[in-house]
Amino acid sequence: MRRPGCRPYELLIADDDTQFRQTLRSIFEPRFELVEAGSGEEAIDIVQERQVDLVMLDMHMEVLTGLETLRIVKSLQSILPCIIITADATDDLRKDAEEAEAFSVLAKPVTKSEVVTIVSHAIGETYNDPDIMNWTGSLN
Repeated sequence: MRRPGCRPYELLIADDDTQFRQTLRSIFEPRFELVEAGSGEEAIDIVQERQVDLVMLDMHMEVLTGLETLRIVKSLQSILPCIIITADATDDLRKDAEEAEAFSVLAKPVTKSEVVTIVSHAIGETYNDPDIMNWTGSLN
């Protein structure tokens, strides 16, 4: 998917589980440009070096958690939508994520439909692109 008259949207997937990153890649490629990080630290480096449009963060990574990474990412680029994906989506985590300005918290196992819907809403709302919703039906 491209922004009207611009470069393709670029999604950053930060998860220490290579297989889960590959699963997300299979959902979003080739519609989006994708970049992967195996840690929160690597995700922060990427955000500082590249212009990404959305960040998906696993909650449980070594050294920095997804929430800690999100807070740093938001301090660098406050508009950047961030989605936390976790097996333990507790009320406390949801509250902390909301306070840190996460776009959403998704509970693993996450369905293809759910992740596509949240990503399309995050991009559509953040970048004022209503056309992004059109691609969701083609992913079935």
